[in-house]
Amino acid sequence: MIKRYKLENNQLIQTGDDAPLIWLLIDPTEDEKKWVVGNFNLDEHNLASAFDPEEPARMEFEPDHLELIFKRPKNYSSNDQFLFKVSSMGLFLFKDKLIVAISEDLNLFAGKYFKHVTGIKEIFLKLIYNSIFHFMEHLKIINMIADEIERKINSSMENRYLLNLFTLEKSLVYYLNAVNANSYVIERLKHAAEKVGFSQRSVEFLDDIMIENNQCSRQAEIYSNILAGLMDARASIVSNNLNVMMKNLNAVVIAIAVPSFFAGVGGMSELATITQIADPRVTYPVFILLMSGLGVAVYWIIKHVEKH
Repeated sequence: MIKRYKLENNQLIQTGDDAPLIWLLIDPTEDEKKWVVGNFNLDEHNLASAFDPEEPARMEFEPDHLELIFKRPKNYSSNDQFLFKVSSMGLFLFKDKLIVAISEDLNLFAGKYFKHVTGIKEIFLKLIYNSIFHFMEHLKIINMIADEIERKINSSMENRYLLNLFTLEKSLVYYLNAVNANSYVIERLKHAAEKVGFSQRSVEFLDDIMIENNQCSRQAEIYSNILAGLMDARASIVSNNLNVMMKNLNAVVIAIAVPSFFAGVGGMSELATITQIADPRVTYPVFILLMSGLGVAVYWIIKHVEKH
C-alpha cells in the first residue's frame, strides 16, 4: 500500500498528488517495491531491510538522497503472549521529498509532534523522535506488567508467571539491542548534520533526540538487569509456596490417618460397647464427632509443633 501526504497549513494531509511531499509505503507488494526502486533510484537491499525486523539500524549516503534504517517497537498484540517485538522503519530523505517504509499500517503522523511541522527535515527528525518515544512508552507498560506478575508470583505455585517474566526479560533484551543500534545511527547523523543540510534548530533537536535515546537505553538496561537479577529469587518464592502447600497437605493427610487408625482398630462395635449406646442414630453421630475432633486436634498439634 502506498499513501501520499502533502504539507498544508503546517500539517500533513493525505493527498492524491503525483508529486507529494511524503510517500508512505506500508508493507508494499513486489510490484510496488519495483516501482519505487525504479522511480526514485533507491537501494533495493535497503528498501527490503525496512520491512525486515532482523536488519540492524544503519545509515547510508546515496548521490541524491540519504537512506536510513531505524528500529521502532512493533505494535503489541495479545497473541504475542507478553513478547514485545521490534520492527524496522526505512527513511529515504531527498531534497524535495521523504519516503517512509514500514511493515505495518500505523498512523505515523498523528499526535502532538506533527501538529505543527515546517518541512521534510523536521518531519524526518520527528519520525525518529516518535520511535524513541514509543520505546519509552512500551518500557513503562513492560514495567507495569512485571509489577503485576510479581504480585501474582507471591501466591503462585506454578511456573506460568515465571515464564511470563522470562518473556518480558527477552523483550527487554530485544529493546536494548534496538535502542543501542539506533544510538549509533543518531550519532552518525549528528556528525553528518552539515552534509545533510540541517539547520541550527534541527541540530539542537537532534541533540535532544540523542539525549532521549540515551535515557531510553539506560532505562531498558535497568529494567533488564532488575528482571534478570531477581529471577532466581522469584523462582525460590514459587518453590517455597509449593513447599508450604505440601506441608499443609501432609498435615491434613496425617490428621485424617490418625482417626482412621483408631476407627480401624475399634470401629463402631467397640464404641457401642464402651458407651453402652445401642441406638445407631446416636452412635453414628457420636462416632463421627469424636473422629472429627481427633483429626482437628492432630492437625492443630502438627501446626503448633511446626510453628515453634
